Amino acid sequence: MSGRDADSGTEEPQPPIAATTAESSPAVTAFSREWFARDPLEVARDLLGTHLRVERADGAVTLRVTEVESYHGGVDPGSHAFRGPSARNEVMFGEPGRLYTYRHMGLHTCVNVVCGEAGSAAAVLLRAGEVIDGADLARGRRRASGTARSDVDLARGPARLTVALGITMADLGADLLDPVGDFSLTTGSALAPGAIATGPRVGVSGAGGDGEQFPWRLWIDGDRSVSDYRRASTRRRPAGQNEFGERPRGRS
Repeated sequence: MSGRDADSGTEEPQPPIAATTAESSPAVTAFSREWFARDPLEVARDLLGTHLRVERADGAVTLRVTEVESYHGGVDPGSHAFRGPSARNEVMFGEPGRLYTYRHMGLHTCVNVVCGEAGSAAAVLLRAGEVIDGADLARGRRRASGTARSDVDLARGPARLTVALGITMADLGADLLDPVGDFSLTTGSALAPGAIATGPRVGVSGAGGDGEQFPWRLWIDGDRSVSDYRRASTRRRPAGQNEFGERPRGRS
């Protein structure tokens, strides 16, 4: 859930693929609270290829999820919850199936799906997707916030994805299972065996960015909407600033 690159910086080639994932487990019925309560790597794998639809006052946009990252709470040095609960990450410690949104460096909104057992603070970052319905609306949103070179780029990266879908910080804690909510998740076409690749997470510094120990970025191999891999920035964070680009209260 780093989303630390937030679609900016120098693009690099994809790193060597660490592994290919096994096929999805059929043991849990999609999409229930129990489905999201599974191991975050299983949830991440099974989110690939699903369709996420977001309805707003100006219309609806649907995308096919093509890239995700798995984060494992207190046992994962790359997770926002690694050091325990806070006002910022409280949603991560709640029931699975809800959205954890945060602002990267105070600029870009990123969205995660809370998963695992309640209290485990696991989550899956939605890194990229292909817009399959509502492209005109998604294109207009992207152009209003910057540039959109092509439809392939509409949701190619975590910040672009939230802009295209119209997701904001107001969606913190939104329930994907709410039958009258703005969000709906449906199954897509089955992925071919071996279609899912894994590797190091994008922009995660320190131990959490070790691709051998934490190959927890998963993507549909060869899909054009998958974002480019970038290593963690070596730029030092300004004194007194946290990972969200904010200063604690009481500091100027």
